[in-house]
Amino acid sequence: MRRRPGIAGIQRDVATREQYRSAGEEVRRASLQQMKAQLVIFKSSLEAFALQHKADIRADPVFRAQFHTMCANIGVDPLASNKGMWAELLGFGDFYYELGVQLVEACLASRQLNGGLMELGALRAAVERRRGSRSDPVSEDDIVRAVRKLKVLGGGIDIVTIGRGTYIRSVPGEFNTDKNKVMELAQAAGYISAGQLASTAGWSSQRCERVLAELLKEGMAMIDDGAPDKLRLYWFPALMPQQQQ
Repeated sequence: MRRRPGIAGIQRDVATREQYRSAGEEVRRASLQQMKAQLVIFKSSLEAFALQHKADIRADPVFRAQFHTMCANIGVDPLASNKGMWAELLGFGDFYYELGVQLVEACLASRQLNGGLMELGALRAAVERRRGSRSDPVSEDDIVRAVRKLKVLGGGIDIVTIGRGTYIRSVPGEFNTDKNKVMELAQAAGYISAGQLASTAGWSSQRCERVLAELLKEGMAMIDDGAPDKLRLYWFPALMPQQQQ
């Protein structure tokens, strides 16, 4: 008959488990301290790197995007505040504040033409024209970062993906899946008819007319009744590839 462990054996087992638990907690504490120390070293190295390459970060949009990625990998957000070391060292606070004002101005100037929806590349081009040739160049990555910072202020500005393109929406309101689908289907040609929409999307005529009417009301679409076959077309200025603002 197998003997059960006595009280002394049970106590030894409990003591052993407690030792393992204590050792495990000690290892976790040591690992955490090591990670914190390593992070401090990383941040210090990042500051030294930023100081050394300040001119390149300001002047080269691609290098600036890579620098942002490097910061994100260790949990540093140079755009979190317009005060402190990053603003003094790189001028990021002033740079992105100025960029935010310029992109809002560009969006407002084009709103009557596109209903407040502007393709990212077109917006970057419009911003660069406002900045002039003597200013630091900007990239689409810079525009996206500035928009994300402006988004927290409200006012409707947001980033919208339509098919294979990225657009900046600068008007409040709901950009739902139906509207997105319509513009995605119209993306190749820049326009669509109610019949084409119903056939391609598999929607009822009532649903097509409702969504198209909403897009017309919001200024994102325009009606063209001049087609040779008398078919009413709905054009979307924001989708026109050569759009210039």
